Amino acid sequence: MAEKTVTEEIEEEVNNGYDAPTNVNEVEVINTYELEEKAKKVVPKGGFDYMSGASGDEFTLKQNIEAWNAKGILPRVLADVEFPETNTSIIGQELKVPFIMSPIAAHGLAHQAKEAGTARGIAEFGGSIMSISAYSGASFDEIEAGLGGNNRWFQIYMSKDEEMNKNIIDEAKADGATAIILTADATLSGNRDRDDHNKFVYPFGMPIVSRYLKGGAKNMSLNNIYAQSKQKISMADVRFLKEYSDLPVFVKGIQTPEDAMAAIGAGAAGIWVSNHGGRQLDGAPGSFATLKAISEAVQNRVPIVFDSGIRRGEHIFKAIASGADIVGIGRPALYGLALGGWKGVKSVFEYFESDLKRVMQLAGTQTIEDIKHARLFDIK
Repeated sequence: MAEKTVTEEIEEEVNNGYDAPTNVNEVEVINTYELEEKAKKVVPKGGFDYMSGASGDEFTLKQNIEAWNAKGILPRVLADVEFPETNTSIIGQELKVPFIMSPIAAHGLAHQAKEAGTARGIAEFGGSIMSISAYSGASFDEIEAGLGGNNRWFQIYMSKDEEMNKNIIDEAKADGATAIILTADATLSGNRDRDDHNKFVYPFGMPIVSRYLKGGAKNMSLNNIYAQSKQKISMADVRFLKEYSDLPVFVKGIQTPEDAMAAIGAGAAGIWVSNHGGRQLDGAPGSFATLKAISEAVQNRVPIVFDSGIRRGEHIFKAIASGADIVGIGRPALYGLALGGWKGVKSVFEYFESDLKRVMQLAGTQTIEDIKHARLFDIK
């Protein structure tokens, strides 16, 4: 039987009842909270609830936003600031902005272009990094068609079979990955009530990990997918990824200083502070609430990436002022993808760039290094 083309696969998904948006257009972004409401109107309910939802009572999801309100920015005037400069670097890679795309599964739920659409949006924006999830609904080749040689990191959900892990790492390196992200906080799925109510299953496969997922993930629940992945994640896995890949390894899902130091001790080249967007352990703190203590423990030994709850330029500023080197953009990029395809993703990244510059100007900070020395204050 002849192999199906991408177009035939898309048509099959539509015929199977999942009709993701197809439009490509720029998106007006006044704020990213409104994008979520707009995306809800165009994305099928099961897919939208999967993207926007979280675990349990969604307490931690709410804390990711509310945690920002515990700290304020102390503005400085007479600071001789004009045209703030957002360029920075991490692990030797030059960026024009201090934010990148976080690794998120199944972009095809938002738009039929899947990860290739997100990748093109980031490539057209330029000067950032695409983090590719092992649970991508697109293949490396399809993503590269959008990314066009631009920077990419690879996030791995490990197989229980070490040889398969080696094969996946080999493919990621051949694809051009310059870092490996080990997501350590998702050894099984959080209790995502929205998905359970919807009886949500993935309407398409996951080409990168299909070699160890019986059935390739199509029509599977997240619980079933995690059950076939490796649950016992330890410091030995950090050492394995570092030694086998010969690439910098970021450990993602760090929420305590103790785990940050353990990861560094195991050879991690970077710490990724995250609570998975509130999608794992409900009742965990907002991600920003944990950042300062972690950065004080790390003491610049390795770079820190931060995600979970970034919605405004002020959030990026506060994260960097609290010890992050760069931040990851998650749901807002998917909402942009849903509303405008690759152009929508580019619009979201442009919004964050301009909004951050606004905050930098008003706070009296010319450079990203200046933000790192900016003063925040406690809000009672």
